[in-house]
Amino acid sequence: MNKFLKNYFYWTYPRGNVHYDVMVSLILLFIFVTPHLWDYGDKPLRAAGPSHPIQVTADGGRGIIVTLAASDVSIPPSASTNDVRKILRKAIEPVTGDAVSVIRWETAPDAQGNTVWKIWARR
Repeated sequence: MNKFLKNYFYWTYPRGNVHYDVMVSLILLFIFVTPHLWDYGDKPLRAAGPSHPIQVTADGGRGIIVTLAASDVSIPPSASTNDVRKILRKAIEPVTGDAVSVIRWETAPDAQGNTVWKIWARR
């Protein structure tokens, strides 16, 4: 019995042997069955990104203009200018990266009449 367990532990059985097939079957069973029995907590994170497309255009060599739907940005009415700048900067990070500074912003209607933020930013 000791030699039998030692051979299983060190995987010394030759390929094509019944014991080899048993070991491979147990490994495959473990791989495919355990995710249904145990919750490993390995669910993908939901990205809190925008739900509408973001448009980026050049600003004549001075920086970029980022246009995004107003519904993708939540700015409280009591927010200060610096708070608005931080919120807008965070909203455009998925397309610009974190090395940008927001210069100015305004709201405007787009071609369909929806309100959008136009944000001027510079790297």
